[in-house]
Amino acid sequence: MTVLLTLAILLLIAIAIWQMTKIFELSQINAEVSQVATDKDNKYNGILMFVFLIFIYGITIFSFAKYSKTLLPVAASEHGADYDQLMWVSFAIIFFVQTITQALLHYFSYRYRGKKGNKALYYADNDRLEFIWTIIPVIVLAGLIIWGLYTWTNIMDINDEDDPLIVELYAQQFNWTARYGGADNVLGEANVRRIDIARANILGIDETDPNATDDVIAKELHLPVGRKVNFKFRSQDVLHSAYMPHFRAQMNCVPGMTTEFSFTPTITTADMRQDPDVIEKVKRTNAIRAKRAAAGEENSDPWEFDYILLCNKICGKSHYNMQMKIIVETEEEYNAWIEGQQTFAQTMAMQ
Repeated sequence: MTVLLTLAILLLIAIAIWQMTKIFELSQINAEVSQVATDKDNKYNGILMFVFLIFIYGITIFSFAKYSKTLLPVAASEHGADYDQLMWVSFAIIFFVQTITQALLHYFSYRYRGKKGNKALYYADNDRLEFIWTIIPVIVLAGLIIWGLYTWTNIMDINDEDDPLIVELYAQQFNWTARYGGADNVLGEANVRRIDIARANILGIDETDPNATDDVIAKELHLPVGRKVNFKFRSQDVLHSAYMPHFRAQMNCVPGMTTEFSFTPTITTADMRQDPDVIEKVKRTNAIRAKRAAAGEENSDPWEFDYILLCNKICGKSHYNMQMKIIVETEEEYNAWIEGQQTFAQTMAMQ
């Protein structure tokens, strides 16, 4: 820390000296020396604008070619394809417009640069031009907004059709807890005021509610592939956000209220681990981990792909560590797992 502060002070001193030098130079300027840009200056700046245009296009193409796979992982939910299509169409329109407008901007900077003897032509207004550059964005944006609202309505259509699995995700600093409805697929009533750590009632479940007896509490989220899941979200303390990137799902967890989201998983964890992109990512990650382990920076345990639930709202000092493993499996595997779990009534009987 001392070294960092010393370097910062030296940097500030250097900046102060540089600024004083500039002030001294300005005070010595000869009144006869003109500060007005010449034709040569304007041509030079126009050429630089073209150079900068090439740089913008180059860095954009490079970024998409190298990092486009890091934007979003493979969509593993039923609505994910619609979500991704909307995003990529929006990107295409944005970059199409950006390409044209930036090219015109930089071209005009060179073509209509200042020249000795040239006089700017002033237009008070141009109704046709103003109509064109107003109505086209209005039509495009209206189309995107309507399409976005339609997609959002479909995604947020939370109902009990198709016999959905009911799961609660409970957020607290800094971990997640999952609660399943059990055999009756109905969650018992719960409230943070009923939390009793001494009796292992960590979610504040109403012990007198008959629907709560078969509830299952887990620290790992298991989901059956191809079955709709209706999620209910609660928070014990502060605002959290349940974010599942592979499923294109995110919902705020708000203290004092229950929020909802629904999706259908389409790819099991086992199948996802066979995806070529995932295999390549696992190889790269394990190579990096091995290199860091050799340097003593972390352990050398190999990493294996898993779906993950993250908190996407900064909720405190350990926000980065608020994660939960998600396992998508076949209906048979899910049923076998859920039958092996202890119910809420069994947990309370052991207290």
